[in-house]
Amino acid sequence: MKRKDIVTVCPVCESGMKVTELTCDSCGTSVRGRFEIPVLCRLPADLYEFLVVFIRNRGVIRDVERELGISYPTVRSRLDAVLAALGMAGGAGPSVDREQVIGMLERGEITAEQAEQMLRGEGQEADFTTKTPRHEGEKE
Repeated sequence: MKRKDIVTVCPVCESGMKVTELTCDSCGTSVRGRFEIPVLCRLPADLYEFLVVFIRNRGVIRDVERELGISYPTVRSRLDAVLAALGMAGGAGPSVDREQVIGMLERGEITAEQAEQMLRGEGQEADFTTKTPRHEGEKE
């Protein structure tokens, strides 16, 4: 399942982006506001596509191996990368795929600081976008 990538990081200042308008294709009704981008939409395209395959195969690693033509350790590594990107990594041992983090950094999906934190296993949060500075009087 191919998706169009959502721009989650500002190309000018690298702050997090927000969705500000939703429109009904049928009747044209629009709703304006500041809406968070869902965490699964913030996944890099390759991890998102892997997750779709994983879910389609109901989590049966053997079937994921077969569909993607990859080995068991590669499936586990990609699943660990998805969990890390969602801030759900835990347990002992490395949970972040170094190459995946570097790829996310090169594509501008995370900042250098966030990549460093991920590689160190620190502060892994689901929101990899840089926090937008608050204006005076604005609530969090």
